[in-house]
Amino acid sequence: MILWMKQLRVAFGASFIWLICLIYFTQGFRSFVWTAVSYQLKDRLKLSPSASQFVFSIAFFPWSIKPLYGIVSDCIPIKGRKRIPYLLIATVLSLVPWLMLGLNANMRSSSWHLMTLLTVQNLGSATADVVIDAMIAEAVRFERASFAGDLQSVSWLAMALGGIFGSLSGGYALTNLDIETIFLLFSVLPSIQLLSCFLVEENSVASKVLPEFSDSESSHGLNGKNSTDNTNGILDKDSFFEKKSKHSTSRRKKSQKNSKKKLVVPTKHQSPEKVDSVTYSWWFHSLKAATYNLCRTFRQPLIFRPMAWFFLAHITVPNLSTSMFYYQTEYLKLEASFLGTARVVGWLGLMFGTFTYNKYLKTMKLRKILLWAHMGLSLLSLLDVVLVSRMNVPLGISDKTMVLFGSALSDAINQFKFMPFLILSGQLCPPGIEGTLFALFMSINNLGSTIGSFVGASLASVLSISSGSFDNLLMGIIIQVLCTFIPVAFLFLIPKEATGISA
Repeated sequence: MILWMKQLRVAFGASFIWLICLIYFTQGFRSFVWTAVSYQLKDRLKLSPSASQFVFSIAFFPWSIKPLYGIVSDCIPIKGRKRIPYLLIATVLSLVPWLMLGLNANMRSSSWHLMTLLTVQNLGSATADVVIDAMIAEAVRFERASFAGDLQSVSWLAMALGGIFGSLSGGYALTNLDIETIFLLFSVLPSIQLLSCFLVEENSVASKVLPEFSDSESSHGLNGKNSTDNTNGILDKDSFFEKKSKHSTSRRKKSQKNSKKKLVVPTKHQSPEKVDSVTYSWWFHSLKAATYNLCRTFRQPLIFRPMAWFFLAHITVPNLSTSMFYYQTEYLKLEASFLGTARVVGWLGLMFGTFTYNKYLKTMKLRKILLWAHMGLSLLSLLDVVLVSRMNVPLGISDKTMVLFGSALSDAINQFKFMPFLILSGQLCPPGIEGTLFALFMSINNLGSTIGSFVGASLASVLSISSGSFDNLLMGIIIQVLCTFIPVAFLFLIPKEATGISA
């Protein structure tokens, strides 16, 4: 382990490895503070389960538009830098809301102010997630490509550790500290992240568009095979799907040819005013081209159909997690420290699910994996039926055992469902726009989750499930169980022969 980390430090630098670990650890550690947010909405603001879920759905919406951040950072450098300036902005956005909520009682006492600040905070966190992923992709390019899997392992390990420590300490903190103190304590991590950004150096991309290049070099940068322009090769590389599909490529080539003719790179003979004008024109064209190519690629049936299934799998199953949280804390009287422990068990279940999938299920057809995953989720939802109907009491099974058992298994099975998503995303991303298209896939997944939360909040509202009134919660869970089978009917959207092993 020590030798492995030393190799990574030599290859990428200690400051870069530290920044990766810190950002992903912070992402996992967010459970420390978001548990406090749940109690703030429930106990301080006295919101109903549906209203709380609505606040969470709005607050997490920035995670659904991640490609926007990726395209902007790719195409519009700030003072010649594409990553660190955006990471600094993102870190400030993720830091300031926690400071305001911790120091200003009026801000955390208003549901609208709280929702706005939480949305800004998630905007910063989502942007930082996109930027650090792009930095990892760039770092492992060319001669260091053999370290790609190692950096991903480091990031996942850091996030898992952050999730475990955040869940454990979050329950303890809620029992012993004020909520505003928890907000301020969490702000320490983004503060360290802000300082750490200054430790990482980034090369300027100005040489790709500014006058230091000669005419011949500029021409090669646009049209040569070795181009590394701001669009990550979108203008210069053929799509992966052009090799797999039988559609004509003449339209694409014509579009690219016309696009290249419009691009003019400034040379050293031009005035500064002319350089600025052409540079901004370059950025605008790159932004427009990146967006166009992304949309055109996504419309390919081979990409659109499986992503549509994962989207449908979220929006057709109402999310009643907030209603269950209210039920567990108000009706079952489960302590915050125990719920934190349950989340730790969930993280361990997620890690176990990842291990099991990679060890035993990689060669299985993805359709079959997703089928059994939804069957398993429906069975686990029946555990909630048993819990809410109190059928576990005559059987001598404690409520805590039911919650722990259900948390671990549901997270493990959800990982069986998420791993095919990651694998399909990796297989479907064409060369040149892997990062942006993968961010789009993740955003579709996140948007589906957000809409599923809205559907769950609407269902809770229709069934009049509220704080202290859980008479219809059982009906809501039964509806959720039945809806779990809806995505099974659309499994034909998943490629029939796709497995967990890349072609």
